[in-house]
Amino acid sequence: MMGMSDPSPDEWRTYDEFAAGIDTYRLPNADLTGRELTVTLDDGAKLELRFLDGERLTRDGVEDPYDAVAVRPDVFFVNLPLTSVEGEALTIVYSTTTHRAMTVRSVIGDEDVEGTPRVSQTFHAGTTDGGEPAGEAPGPSRDLIGKRNVYRYSPNHLYEHVYLSSERYCWQCVEGVQRGHGDVDMSTVWKFADGLYLFCFREFRIAVASVWLHDLGYDLRTTGVFLGITGDGRSEHSRAGGHIYPLGSISYPDVQPV
Repeated sequence: MMGMSDPSPDEWRTYDEFAAGIDTYRLPNADLTGRELTVTLDDGAKLELRFLDGERLTRDGVEDPYDAVAVRPDVFFVNLPLTSVEGEALTIVYSTTTHRAMTVRSVIGDEDVEGTPRVSQTFHAGTTDGGEPAGEAPGPSRDLIGKRNVYRYSPNHLYEHVYLSSERYCWQCVEGVQRGHGDVDMSTVWKFADGLYLFCFREFRIAVASVWLHDLGYDLRTTGVFLGITGDGRSEHSRAGGHIYPLGSISYPDVQPV
């Protein structure tokens, strides 16, 4: 999905260059002031969240910033761009009706390792307090394999994704500062609810990873965040979001991809 030739290193855009303005079409923030939430993860750990106002919360007694989006009337995407811990972010998706939840922890590694994305991610399913969980627990999904979508994040950000397997996806920039660039990177897909998918990628070329919640069944919107290292070596959190335009899909006739 690259251009006529592979861009040279000095042509490859840094994380902060391509992320500028990528939240233009993001859904509006939700104010969770006064709410309390306990999430019990599948490894037995618990997260105790108290939302102090529209921008700050305490997580197990430690204060950090947050931003939240109501991706559906009963489903919230909450991201903690942690300031209490350097180079980490915690993203929580939860439903107030099914009481299902899932978390992604993104961590910038101490140094580059050849053949391994610098930013790692770990995933957990969970449940919330306030009611009995209903429906299937969130977990890995192959539903996106073979699908091809275009994502419009701003007037200057247009990207195409092709989902190759349960571990990799292919992207190219159709419009924006990365126009003509593309790659195949590591990815993870979890199904949260009907038509609602967690999609995460971890890049090789630059130190950046993202967490997205694709709504392919409600309004064809996506809400996301990035964590990465800027061109001058700082760790940075960025919000993102936009519209999804499905282009089609294919089914592999014989051997299925990984």
